[in-house]
Amino acid sequence: MNGIIICTGVILFLWLGRSILIPLLIAAFLWYLMNAISDYYRKVLPIKNPSTKSEKVYYYIFNWLSNIASLATICLVAYIFITQIKPMLSELISILPALQEKLAQFGEYLSNSVGLKFDANMIPNITKIVANIGSSIASAATSMGMVFVYMIFMFIEQSTFNQKFSSLFTNKKQYKKSRYILDSIDYNMKKYLFVKTIISAITGVFSFFWLQAIGVEFAGVWAFIVFVTSYIPTIGAFIACALPIVYSLVMSPTLQQPILTAVGLIALQIIFGNLLEPKLTGKTLNISTLAILINLVFWGMIWGIAGMFFSVPLLVAIYIICAQFDSTRWISVLLSADGNIPEKKED
Repeated sequence: MNGIIICTGVILFLWLGRSILIPLLIAAFLWYLMNAISDYYRKVLPIKNPSTKSEKVYYYIFNWLSNIASLATICLVAYIFITQIKPMLSELISILPALQEKLAQFGEYLSNSVGLKFDANMIPNITKIVANIGSSIASAATSMGMVFVYMIFMFIEQSTFNQKFSSLFTNKKQYKKSRYILDSIDYNMKKYLFVKTIISAITGVFSFFWLQAIGVEFAGVWAFIVFVTSYIPTIGAFIACALPIVYSLVMSPTLQQPILTAVGLIALQIIFGNLLEPKLTGKTLNISTLAILINLVFWGMIWGIAGMFFSVPLLVAIYIICAQFDSTRWISVLLSADGNIPEKKED
């Protein structure tokens, strides 16, 4: 009974506190992503363990250059969106009523050809859906100031975090176990975010060139959607493929372009999402697909699109933490894909 009350209280807290927790989570995501990119930039540094004074100076300078390069990478993505994607997105939104009408005409054509009864109400209102998504994005954008403040303090606190963390524990065994759990989450999360971002970016770029080559309008917008939705497990790939396919199916006078759109985008999702990404992440996400889907639905109900976006990182953290305690290891086993879970750090 107590467990049910606690669980209900936690869910209620997550739902009521979403206006504060979501910006904090976005800030943590960007902070983690920038650190992950910086870590991979540092791998090209020839000096790993500086010993002399000159080597330490060189290492310190390169460390700052890695952070600056990481920030520049994020700024470059923002610049591309503002200058290239946003104007096309605005143009696409302006033609949504015409697209809705053509979609209705296409439905009538199919019903007459196949002989099925067609009802215009069966077609989703694209304008309304986009408006709801836009309002969600707008509400998130208004909190970007708070996100920026959170990020500043995260980077300020980053240099003293280890010292503060060690001061929390008087028992060395407890400290080592907690440190092991934290390092495991940190390593797996950075690896997941970095690899996911790179794979998503590559998939988006190839999608852009493919759609541009076959003449699909708003190729930049569809490519950006491919990039963003790649962070959403299971249904992200479906959304990334379905939107441009439906658009080309409605707008193209022949079936050649829709077929090419479907073949190209689905092939790219299989190659990068199903084949390349698992090889790069290794066993980082040894998590059941069913568990990912249930987790996706849960966080989507609590936090909407933002919850769906962060569902996998949150699940990875829960998976790693539960594996380190005898009383909760069964949860990690249920969440795992094959029953193999992270080894428990002995007390």
